[in-house]
Amino acid sequence: MAEPRPFSVTRLPGFTAIAITAFVALYLPIITIVVFSFNALSSMSQWGGFSLHWYREAWANDTVQEATIRSLLIATVAALVSTVVATLAALGTTRQGRFRGRTAIYALINQPLMVPEIVTAVSLLIVFGAIRQATGYQGLGYLMLAHSAFCVPFAYLPIRARLEGMDRTLELAAADLYATPLQAFRRITLPLLMPGIAAGAMLAFVISLDDVVITEFVKSAGQDTLATYMLGQFRRTLTPEVNAISTALLALTLVLLTGFFLITRKRA
Repeated sequence: MAEPRPFSVTRLPGFTAIAITAFVALYLPIITIVVFSFNALSSMSQWGGFSLHWYREAWANDTVQEATIRSLLIATVAALVSTVVATLAALGTTRQGRFRGRTAIYALINQPLMVPEIVTAVSLLIVFGAIRQATGYQGLGYLMLAHSAFCVPFAYLPIRARLEGMDRTLELAAADLYATPLQAFRRITLPLLMPGIAAGAMLAFVISLDDVVITEFVKSAGQDTLATYMLGQFRRTLTPEVNAISTALLALTLVLLTGFFLITRKRA
């Protein structure tokens, strides 16, 4: 008697058609933006030949340059701060055994993923508004702090996954050889954990770079990032310059995400 074949979702009726439709709906708009970023015309729908004109326009735009530098600065600080916090949190929740309240700590760390972003943005607006009124400070610190807090769970997940997949016998062997906890961490745990830390930092950087909702609520006048600058352009005159900026951000994101997957993939 022939053994029944294992169930596979790919054999369900209509699976191929649904999958193709989903991929077309997802990637066709992105491909359109990339293609029209090289359009010689200012039209967003008519092709006028290949040109790098809009990339040169974006490169020469002082506002775009300022927004780019500001975005990279905020994303770098947010990635560094959130990765440090996430690493400490991951160590505390995976290397201390089971303890009372661990589930609540998981929920608190992952709160930005569960709560609608608009709720977080409004909450930060109220809190930072009170701080602004009390101190008079209007700098980028609010954006850096908001992005750092929002990016913590994105950095935490790959770091925690890396820790849970590590073999603890190496750390125990180091302790048996009279290594102090700090020495064992510095020489054993940290080197093994570095791929997860790098992946978490890259993921946090990408999340911070393209955030719109929290940035739009928290920023002060003259503190546009690339994401909020592009949103403002959509409200005014739309030109293929936005397509060029979007394509450049897409290329940077693809490079970082490719690095993320190469670092986190499992090796035989």
